[in-house]
Amino acid sequence: MKTRADKPLKKKAKYDGDFSSVISTGSTLLDLNISGGRVHGGGIPPGKLVEVFGPPSSGKTTLLCEIAGGVHRAGGQIKFQDPESRLDTEFAKLFDLHIDPKDVEHPKTPVDVFSTIRAWDPKPAGKIHGVFTDSTAALMSDLELEDKKDEYSRRAKLLSQECRKTCNLITQKNLLVVFSNQLRQNVNATQFQEKFTIPGGEAVGFYASLRLHVHKASKFKEKITYQGKEIEQTIGTRMFVTVYKSSVWKAYRTAPLTLLDDYGIDDVRENLKYLKRYSKDTTYTFRGKSLSQSLKEACLIIEKGELENELREDVITLWELIESKFDTGRKKRRCYE
Repeated sequence: MKTRADKPLKKKAKYDGDFSSVISTGSTLLDLNISGGRVHGGGIPPGKLVEVFGPPSSGKTTLLCEIAGGVHRAGGQIKFQDPESRLDTEFAKLFDLHIDPKDVEHPKTPVDVFSTIRAWDPKPAGKIHGVFTDSTAALMSDLELEDKKDEYSRRAKLLSQECRKTCNLITQKNLLVVFSNQLRQNVNATQFQEKFTIPGGEAVGFYASLRLHVHKASKFKEKITYQGKEIEQTIGTRMFVTVYKSSVWKAYRTAPLTLLDDYGIDDVRENLKYLKRYSKDTTYTFRGKSLSQSLKEACLIIEKGELENELREDVITLWELIESKFDTGRKKRRCYE
């Protein structure tokens, strides 16, 4: 007698909503963890409010620029708002984000940020356009601008009010609005509370359809030998990004990322590591062909052969196969009449 466990798992049908065009984060594994079960390859759909938050030097601005570069490559317009006045436009070019320094806006209050979003009418209408703000923590209230005492409650109220006014328009205009935010230690937290707090209140997080928590894991170092001496230098950062909240697909999924200085997110490196992790190969391989025992050399071989897209498709195929193993096989739930 066959049991449910003996039956082959059915592959779920793809989501038939407005996921026809999505924006990549620059990481195949993060794209898949955001919406891989609803669209082939995953990514961030338009018409959403997204918050990227994490501790200092964890890679928030890099991830923001990667997403903005994806909008730019897809033919959309972008508005970059920089309350901290710290964006390096030359650094942004690493991500195909070519911005004239004169076009970078420097809002001071939440009202300045959201009034720009409401007034903006980018063309053409069929493309995905994006507004990127780095970061919410640098915004001030009107009381602070007037040098009056403000215990930060005013800024939180302004953010909440502006989110309520704007969230419907974001969907109607099919915009992708992404905020970055900082994490600070919550010294008053009990053992049952979060150990971090977000400055300026939780308004953006409440209204966001997607929240990405960036964790800085470790420094990425490389060693070389020069004139018989070994030299070690930090060339990047290893980090993890958790889908902390999602109205797009499933939450609490984590993707590893490697961020290289003067390069950006190294997607080839993480894709090769992913394929090796779930194979019996002792070397880094690609479609049955052994590349190298060295990950650095394997990356160079993939890039020299311009095989990045094929590598990405192999990762997507393997990820979907693994994901199908978690399918319970239950039929779609329907309302009882």
